[in-house]
Amino acid sequence: MIKYLKFLLLLVVVLIAVAYVFIRQHPYSFAFAWVLNFALMMAVFFFTNIFKPQLAGEYYNLKKWEANGTIYKWFGVNGFRKFLVLTGWEKVIRAANPVKNDLAALKNLEHGTRQSEFGHLIVFFIVLGMNIFVAFRYGISKSLSLFILNIIFNFYPVILQRYNRPRLQRMIKICEAGR
Repeated sequence: MIKYLKFLLLLVVVLIAVAYVFIRQHPYSFAFAWVLNFALMMAVFFFTNIFKPQLAGEYYNLKKWEANGTIYKWFGVNGFRKFLVLTGWEKVIRAANPVKNDLAALKNLEHGTRQSEFGHLIVFFIVLGMNIFVAFRYGISKSLSLFILNIIFNFYPVILQRYNRPRLQRMIKICEAGR
């Protein structure tokens, strides 16, 4: 019961923060797009940590058309990886989740890709909905901040997780075969 109260309190805080920036800065401002993305990511992060969803559905399995990652390379996933290194984000993530050649650590890291993808996907669709609202209400040019930040903060992280997961799964199989 306490976890539901914690999450409800977090949602109230997120809604207040987003509503405040919506009113003070307008829904087409860069500040609103920034706050919306980060507030929603914080809410999803706490949701996954509190409720620990299994995330074992068919969606997370590798599809034949994405087997070698060509589609993700075409979308520029390697450029996004370099961007994460340049901004220091990769160092922050690796400090919290180091890559080890250990079966338990690899399985934990693989599940982390599912959690990250799940979170970014939820936020992507919520921000996309707000983006469509702003585009219709205020014009397409006013919705660019939401669109650009949604691509950088949510679309690319989703395809990065889908690009990385098969490699982690191959490493897990190698470790399991070596037992």
